Amino acid sequence: MSFSSDEVNFLVYRYLQESGFHHSAYTFGIESHISQSNINGALVPPAALLNILQKGLQYTEAEITIGEDGTETRLTESLSLIDAVTPDIVAARQNAHNAQKQATKTEPGSGGEQNGVDGTPCTTGAITGGAATPSAPETMDVDQSIEIPASKATVLRGHESEVFICAWNPSTDLLASGSGDSTARIWDMSDNPATTPNQLVLRHCIQKGGTEVPSNKDVTSLDWNCDGNLLATGSYDGYARIWTTDGTLASTLGQHKGPIFALKWNKRGNYILSAGVDKTTIIWDAATGQCTQQFSFHLAPALDVDWQTNTSFASCSTDQCIHVCKLNADKPIKSFQGHTNEVNAIKWDPQGQLLASCSDDMTLKIWSMKQDTCVHDLQAHSKEIYTIKWSPTGPGTQNPNMNLILASASFDSTVRLWDVERGVCIHTLTKHTEPVYSVAFSPDGKFLASGSFDKCVHIWSTQTGGLVHSYKGTGGIFEVCWNSRGTKVGASASDGSVFVLDLRKL
Repeated sequence: MSFSSDEVNFLVYRYLQESGFHHSAYTFGIESHISQSNINGALVPPAALLNILQKGLQYTEAEITIGEDGTETRLTESLSLIDAVTPDIVAARQNAHNAQKQATKTEPGSGGEQNGVDGTPCTTGAITGGAATPSAPETMDVDQSIEIPASKATVLRGHESEVFICAWNPSTDLLASGSGDSTARIWDMSDNPATTPNQLVLRHCIQKGGTEVPSNKDVTSLDWNCDGNLLATGSYDGYARIWTTDGTLASTLGQHKGPIFALKWNKRGNYILSAGVDKTTIIWDAATGQCTQQFSFHLAPALDVDWQTNTSFASCSTDQCIHVCKLNADKPIKSFQGHTNEVNAIKWDPQGQLLASCSDDMTLKIWSMKQDTCVHDLQAHSKEIYTIKWSPTGPGTQNPNMNLILASASFDSTVRLWDVERGVCIHTLTKHTEPVYSVAFSPDGKFLASGSFDKCVHIWSTQTGGLVHSYKGTGGIFEVCWNSRGTKVGASASDGSVFVLDLRKL
């Protein structure tokens, strides 16, 4: 067997995505023409590049130690990747081991990948039976009473590539998901045990030669409006789109030049806010689909946006800066500087008073419009912090008697809960074994769900920091989310699966 250059490029592209280097992955994908290859990403398992390299190392080790007579001399230490590609070191080891006569039998392993072609026709709002399959989770190192049984999990199959995002409709149990297969899907998870969940397929298409064809670009962001009757999606094809709950494309918003990384409705539901690789943020009129105002203050790709009010918002960027902007203002009304690496995510607290930011510089910072420097500089994580969420608690919320908490998810495999008023970490949640990509609070603020590339969704008590429930899926978890009643957790994964955990009667 052999690799084509397209296959190698795809494995590198996927490795960059899985490692959180999304902007490097985007640039590499453009330069290597990934979208023009015939490789079906759904057939390539997570960590494929690392697995193939590891198998290659094992084969090289075996090759070194097998003598001409078929016997094997035991390696005193395993090869590193650098060793394996350095002929002098390999030859020296081979000579040394050939001089020894300790024999054990082994067979070198080998592995391969298959690639396919995706020729899906381009239609909108296709309804198919939701392929709900019994889940087959691997075992976990947690107490049996904590592990969620397979009977309480519904696995939704349909996406043909990794599923980056998912979000519950605020009014009904419709779960939206967005994938690298250039579709979003709406799954009907309302309680009807007699039927399998239906899925609406929202195909993201572009005009080519007078016809609509699949964009072949990732759907990277989605958000429901407050009424739950419209879904907005953002894609690597540079377009934002608005869909109705029956899968009809209502508007296409085209002003960004390149991928959209984030997109949010305001509370009133009349504007949509987006952030793009073109360094700009845009406020869109949701009713007309027109660009109301474009903001060009960042010096590098804008990574995240969050509304403060119905007309003001914050944005962050790989340029390490945060800007607070307002509709009809021609410059930022506030700018925050202090991070020393790209700022991955920003979130206003429930009252819009404090702004939290997290960065590849391994810090969380809390900002106030009342001062230029950060209110708190929270340093405890040992690797990049991917995302943050505020609890729906504290003064002015539906849960005023519970303290306001900030949760942070990091590539150091931990989640931390912070008392922001005091600026201290109150709980460190350590059961994950791989980078944590997503956290979400239950509507009452009593629980936190976390999803990691270790394939696990953990549910924690925010009061004690104790692990309450756990479920292990079949792919690395990109996103977790709660339904509006706090009875179900949705999750989306790198193997194309979406699953829903029913927490009632657990």
